This record gives sequence, structure tokens and C-alpha cells, in this order.
Amino acid sequence: MSGNPVLYDHPGPRARIRNLALTVVFGLLILAVLYWVYRKFDEKGQFAAILWEPFLKAATWNNFIIPGIEGTLKAAATAMVFALAFGLIFSVGRLSEHRWISVPAGIVVEFFRAVPLLLMIFFISYGVPFLIQKPVPPFWSVVIGLTLYNGSVLAEAFRAGVYSVPRGQSEAAYAVGMRKSLVMRHILVPQAARAMLPVIVSQLVVLLKDTALGYIVSYPELLQLGVNVLSANYGNVVAAAIVVAVIYIIVNFALTSLANYLDRRSQRRGIRPRAIDPGAAMGGGGAAAGA
Repeated sequence: MSGNPVLYDHPGPRARIRNLALTVVFGLLILAVLYWVYRKFDEKGQFAAILWEPFLKAATWNNFIIPGIEGTLKAAATAMVFALAFGLIFSVGRLSEHRWISVPAGIVVEFFRAVPLLLMIFFISYGVPFLIQKPVPPFWSVVIGLTLYNGSVLAEAFRAGVYSVPRGQSEAAYAVGMRKSLVMRHILVPQAARAMLPVIVSQLVVLLKDTALGYIVSYPELLQLGVNVLSANYGNVVAAAIVVAVIYIIVNFALTSLANYLDRRSQRRGIRPRAIDPGAAMGGGGAAAGA
């Protein structure tokens, strides 16, 4: 019985042949679309060698690409830290039994989840200065916008993760006299973070890509410098966009690989057997028996 499929039936010989045929057909269709896109760009001269020559010069990388990568990573790393803290704090707030805490926390989370990120960055950069009577640097406009939006999404992810932990664990903790703050910090939140790690990583990847929206406030990130400014100097917008897209793929793949490595390492550490003191496990019964 344990070997029987639960969610789906294993495909039979005809189904395997049909799946293979569909895979081949759709693969050929994708190749045909990619070839059509290549031909259209080639007809417009977008693959001419002169448009790709700037990427063979050190000045292009030193003046545009590398500063853009640094700006993207700086904003993304800062916003990731703040968004994780924001999500953790407001998820705990939404889980509070006190309505004067849970209701405002829920309003904040739902509001910032509903507002488009581009509009949020635009308002922080051009609207907030009217309130504080001083300009907001583009870096902080991007970071604050990313923090509020992605932090609200992470708050819901953490809350769902806490609800996914079996109730028996928290009930057992309460039974031994632990307070709710200790239960959240030592039992629920660590397990929720591990359970929701794929969602958290996906959201952090989205956060990194969303730094590209900083162009609206002229923040010098990879899209702004590597595509807009670079193509304005060399007239190679398609070539620049392809190179920048490859860089984004590499950076996001590295981030995902790092998260997967940390997840595997934490799981190995979590299942490592621990030495148990028989006397402690028996509540001192062994010593009493010896006496």
C-alpha cells in the first residue's frame, strides 16, 4: 500500500508516449518562436558586431555594469534585512490575542500589500518631501518601498507558516509553563521560517528584481545604468537588455542556490542525533534505583 501513488496515477505506456510527443512538439514550438525573435532582431541589425563591442571594453563595465550591480545588490540587501524584520514583527502582531495590536497590524499589512510598489516608491520620493520638508534620497525611496511591500507579503508568509505548525507543539509548551513570547520565539517562528523557506526565498528574489523599479526615481541600479544610460551612449538597447537579463539570472540563481544550501544544512543539523542522559530522561529514577 505504501508504494501506491496518492496524488496521481503513474502514466501507462500510451500516456508516456503521448507525454513524450507533447514535450517534443512544444519544445519545437519554443525553438521556432526563439528563432523568429532572433530573425526579427537580426533583420533590424540588432545583432551587429558594433552594438556588442562596448561590452568588450573595460570602461563599459567599470562605468555602467559594475556600478549598477553594486547599486542593485546594496538596495536589495538592505531591503531584505528590513523586510524580514518587518514581516516577522507584523506577523507576530497579527497573531496577537489583543485586538488593539492585531487589528492595526492587519490594516498595515493589507494596505501595503494592496498599494503598487512603483506608486509607493514614487510617493516616497516625491510626496514625502512635502511632509518632512527635506528631500528623500533615491536609495532610501527604493529601500523603504521594497521593505513595506515585500515585508507585508513576508508577514503573511510567516503567519501561514505559524498556522502550519501542529497545535500540539504549542499546547505542550504551554503545559510545561512557557509563556507565549517564548513559544513564539523558540518553537513556532523557527519551524514556520523553515516551512515557508521556499516562499521566503521566492519573495526575496522578487525583491531583488523589483530594485529595477528604482529607475522611476533615477536610482543608479543595474537597469538604470546598464540599459537606460548605456544604450543612450551606444544606441544598443537590445544588446544591453540581453546582457543585463543574463546578469539578473546569474544573481538570482546564486541567491536561490545559497538559500537551498542553507536549507539542506539546517535540515542536516536538525536531524543530528543527540546524546541523552539516561538519568535525566528518567527524572532521576536511575539514581534512586541505584540507591
